[in-house]
Amino acid sequence: MGDLKEEIRERYAERAREVSEQGKAASCCASGCCGPTQVEANDPTARGLYEIDETSELPREAVLASLGCGNPTALAELHAGEVVLDLGSGSGIDVLLSAKRVGPTGKAYGLDITDDMLALARENQRKAGVENVEFLKGEIEDVPLPDASVDVVISNCVINLSLDKDKVLAEAYRVLRPGGRFAVSDMVYQGDLDAVPEEIKRSVEMWGGFIAGALEENDYIARLERAGFVDAEVVPTTDYREKYGPDIERACGVSLPDDVTLVGAFVRATKPA
Repeated sequence: MGDLKEEIRERYAERAREVSEQGKAASCCASGCCGPTQVEANDPTARGLYEIDETSELPREAVLASLGCGNPTALAELHAGEVVLDLGSGSGIDVLLSAKRVGPTGKAYGLDITDDMLALARENQRKAGVENVEFLKGEIEDVPLPDASVDVVISNCVINLSLDKDKVLAEAYRVLRPGGRFAVSDMVYQGDLDAVPEEIKRSVEMWGGFIAGALEENDYIARLERAGFVDAEVVPTTDYREKYGPDIERACGVSLPDDVTLVGAFVRATKPA
């Protein structure tokens, strides 16, 4: 399992380095002389996760390095003055968007374990000129913040990467204030998870691609309730079965069963007041 965690960490470090190098070379494309890069072809804005007016004021690298499956900042209904924590903050796109939504009286924390991503996120913060942001190094299973210190926990397709999801949910519950909100985008299975072939569940590539570690939707709700949350629900937002089906077959030699669906979903719950 340690090897799997290291593989996942290196995947995201490589993504950060790739985007950083493209940023250094961006001046040659200022006149539009260059075609779209591999990273730009996967721009989450193009995938419909973020609106153009949300990302237009953010550094290009923050958008291009995003590997999420949703837009938790739009769904979380953030308010001025709130404190937000993003679990697995990556390039910082959701942290920077959260900081704008909570305003100067609020604050947004980003937590990530990858040094390359943290360096990229801090550089994106500098470029964006956003002051009410702090990026922390640490694991989402062991959040380096005090009890009852944040109003909202968000995350963008990262909890499914954890090998101890119950610990992640327990930590989210711990750092939330009474009445605080858990509002994350994540990859979720609908259907019988036992029917998913072991070749998919054991694939390092599928773990790194948000697929192998996804929870079944009812299991997700049950785990949130065991952690102490109330009003837990999973709201599907995007059907990813067709999009990722060819990748699964190529990497694993098997396909998802017909009665199992892979979706991007908004998962929300509340810590009792």
